[in-house]
Parts: sequence; C-alpha cells; structure tokens
Amino acid sequence: MDFLMKGRTAIITGGVQGIGFEAAKELANEGVNLILADRNEEAGERALRALSALTSVIFVPTDLTKQESIDTLVTIATKRFKEIHYFVNSAAILDDKSFEDSSFDDWQRMLDVCLLGPMRCLHAILPLMKSQSYGRIVCFSSDSARVGQAKLAYYAAAKAGVTALVKSIAQEVGPHGITANIVSPGATNTPMRMEREASLREQMGPEKYAKRLLTVQKMYPLRRIGEPSDIAGMVTFLLSDRASWITGQVISINGGFTMV
Repeated sequence: MDFLMKGRTAIITGGVQGIGFEAAKELANEGVNLILADRNEEAGERALRALSALTSVIFVPTDLTKQESIDTLVTIATKRFKEIHYFVNSAAILDDKSFEDSSFDDWQRMLDVCLLGPMRCLHAILPLMKSQSYGRIVCFSSDSARVGQAKLAYYAAAKAGVTALVKSIAQEVGPHGITANIVSPGATNTPMRMEREASLREQMGPEKYAKRLLTVQKMYPLRRIGEPSDIAGMVTFLLSDRASWITGQVISINGGFTMV
C-alpha cells in the first residue's frame, strides 16, 4: 500500500535494530528520508548499509541521556533534510530484577533513557513541527505499563510515564496539525528481549527453560511471541495521513496477551 509518504523525513531513536529498525525499513520502502539515532555505532553502520539502497539515510550517534547529544541530532537532521515530519521513539533499556532487588541507580538509569529520553527529544523536535504546522509522533510504551508485570516494575513505571506524556502532548499540539500516539507491544523477539531470554536459559537450564517458553506461549491466544515486523506496520500507519484523525491513543499489539 502506498501511504503517500515519499520525500518526508523521520527521526527514529533506537532505529538500528529490533522494532525500530523494522519500522525504518518499512518507511524506507515508502520513500521516507531517515535519521537513525542510537548509541550503538556498530549496529548503526549495519543499518546504514542495509537501508541506503532504499532511501536517503544517515546515522547519528546519539545518547538520549544528554540534551546536547539530542540537540546535535536535531541540528544535523535539519541541516540535511530541512524539515522533520515524523518522530519515532523506539530506544529503550530493560532490566530483569524484582523491585526489592533494584536500587536508586537502576531506577535513575531506566527513567533517564525510557522516560526522560523521549521527553528531551520531543522538547527539541516539537518547535520544528509547530513551525511546519505538521508532524506525526509515535512513542513506544509497553503492556507492562498498562497491567503491571513482575520484575519489570520500574520499566513499567517509566513506560507509563511515556503514555501520560504523549497523551498530554497530543492535547497541546493537536491545533498545530500534529498527532501523537503510543504503540504498546507485548513480548517481541527483539535483540533486547533475546539477550534477556538467553540469560534466563543459562540460569534455568535448557529443559526448564523449554517448559517455561511453552507456558509463556500458551498465555498468548495466537500462541507465539511477536516479531518486530508485527509492530512496524502500525508505526507506518500512524505516521501516515491515513491516520490523521487518530491522536492520543494507546494501541496494543500483543497477540491477545492483554485486552484492555
């Protein structure tokens, strides 16, 4: 389907792997210019090579915990492409600790990346979108933020903050032709999740881990864990003008794991 996005420009944080990269690939196929922002320079160079045949794309090493890094990202993006039409915040970190075992440093790190990171980005990008009287924003939350999840307490708290942030911003910027929505994935086979699963397999042993995996899959009506490509299509749709009357919404993509 042609979403009529050719020639527009997107900044994608966390766009070099996982869901962010799959979204970048879909947008590249739509002819969208891309600015990929991530701390992982090796993955960034791989993504650059993979997408450069499809569209105009640059990779900007970016640390979401530092405002000056984000300001540099926006400066480079506007110097190269003039306008920023789309912003996708996919960057995140994940811990696997009970709340009692966590520390203030754990909470601070999580909030700095998963909540303050998108705050910093939006604060820098929104004035550009307002000056254009046009913009599309998609930030990632998590169904753990909607229903809670053991061993993800402060991750869920940060993502719940993202949901509140985006809903509030949607009310402020709607009159300027800007929409802002939240995509809330269930468990998805991203590099971040696979790293966590590998650690669990090592702790539990292959046999116990295999039983656990079957138990987890049975919790999903569709009987499988998600793939990044399952999420990317919704990102493209929400950025397109076909979704121009959708704003301030949380859309879960989770194989039926939660239905809220």
